[in-house]
Amino acid sequence: MRRVVITGAGTINALGHDVETTLQAFREGRSGISQLDFRDVERLSIQIGAQVHDWRAEDYFNRQQILLYDKFTQFTLLAAKQAVAQSGLDFEGALGLSAGVVLGTAGGGLNTWDENYRAVYEEGKNRVHPFVVPKLMNNAAASHLSMEYGLRGPAFTVATACASSNHAMGLAFQMVRSGAAQVMLTGGSEAMLCFGGVKAWEGLRVMSKDACRPFSANRNGMVQGEGAGVFVFEDYDHARARGADILAEVVGFAMSSDAQDIVMPSAQGAERAITGAMRDAGLNPDQIGYINAHGTGTAANDKTECAAVAHAFGHHADRLMISSTKSMHGHLIGGTGAVELLACIMALREGIIAPTIGYQEQDPECALDVVPNEAREAKVDAVLSNAFAFGGLNAVIALRGV
Repeated sequence: MRRVVITGAGTINALGHDVETTLQAFREGRSGISQLDFRDVERLSIQIGAQVHDWRAEDYFNRQQILLYDKFTQFTLLAAKQAVAQSGLDFEGALGLSAGVVLGTAGGGLNTWDENYRAVYEEGKNRVHPFVVPKLMNNAAASHLSMEYGLRGPAFTVATACASSNHAMGLAFQMVRSGAAQVMLTGGSEAMLCFGGVKAWEGLRVMSKDACRPFSANRNGMVQGEGAGVFVFEDYDHARARGADILAEVVGFAMSSDAQDIVMPSAQGAERAITGAMRDAGLNPDQIGYINAHGTGTAANDKTECAAVAHAFGHHADRLMISSTKSMHGHLIGGTGAVELLACIMALREGIIAPTIGYQEQDPECALDVVPNEAREAKVDAVLSNAFAFGGLNAVIALRGV
C-alpha cells in the first residue's frame, strides 16, 4: 500500500483566519470563546461560543457566490484555498482525474435553514430563493470544492456528528493509500452558530454558560465553535518527486461503533478505535507521545475518554500527553477534528504541545497528563487525534513525523 502525507493545510476558526494565527493561539494558550453576536441571541440561555466575529463574506466572494454559498461552504473554500496554495499543486490535466474531495459536516447549511425557516414561519413569506436547496445541502462544500479545482475523482460528504471530519479524513487516507486517488482534499467545516443552531443544542443541556474546561473537576459543559480545516493528502512518492514540503505522514485510521446509546459514550468503543488506529499504523502504545483528545468538557465524555486511553495504553498512559484544544477553539461539531489535526501537526513539526486551558481542579477520573493551561515543549514521533460522536461513532487518526 502507498504511503500518505499531508502537503497543505488551511483553516478559519475563532482563533484565526489561517494556520499560523491558529498555531500561535495554541502556543499562547489563548481562548477564542466570547459573547455570541447574531440575531435574537438575547433569546438564548447560552450566549457564548467560539464565533468567527470578524467574518465578512464580501471580502472573499462576489455577490453571486454569496447567493450560492452557505457560511459553512464559505469557510471550506477559504481553508481549501490556503491548503492548495501551500501544497503547490496544480490540478490541470491528469492529476485532476485522480484527485478528489471528502469532507465532514454535521449541520451543513444550517444558517440557510435558519434564515429561510424564519422567512416562511415568522415573516410569512410564501417563496424562498431558488438556490436554497443547493445552498443548504450537506454536500454543497464538497461539490463547490470539486468544481473550484477541477477534482474529478471521488467527491462526497460524511455526516457522523462530532466525528465527521475524522471519518472524512480517514476515508481520504484510505483512498490515497489504496491507489483509488493520488490526491485528496479533506477535512471539514461547520457553521451552527445561529439562533436555531444554538437553541437546538440548548435542549441537550450539555452546554456551558461561562467556559470550556475539559478534564477539570469543575467542568460544566461544552462550548460550540465554528470554522473549517482543510488538508491536502497526497501519495508520498508523488509528493517527493515534485519536492513538496511534507507536513506529516498519515499512518493509521480506525473507526468503531458503540452500538449502545444515542448520546452516552462507551469507553470500550473508544478504546477499540484507539487501539485499531495504532494497529493500522503499526505503532506500539509506547511510540505515541501525544493525543489530541475529543475532550468536550462534559462530565460523561471526559471521564469516558480518559478511561479508554488508560485501558488502551496501560502503564504508558502515565507518560502520555493528552490535551483538548476545544478549550480554545470550541467544539466545531462536524468540523472539529479538522481544526484539531493542526495541533497534531504542530506537535510533530515544532515539538510544541497545545494545552488544555481553563483547567482548575484535578479530577480523579481524569488522572492523566492533560497539559494544563500552558503549552509545552516536547519531542514526539507519533500522535493520535480522537473523535467520538453522538450515536456512538468513533474515529481515530494516527500521524507520524517525517
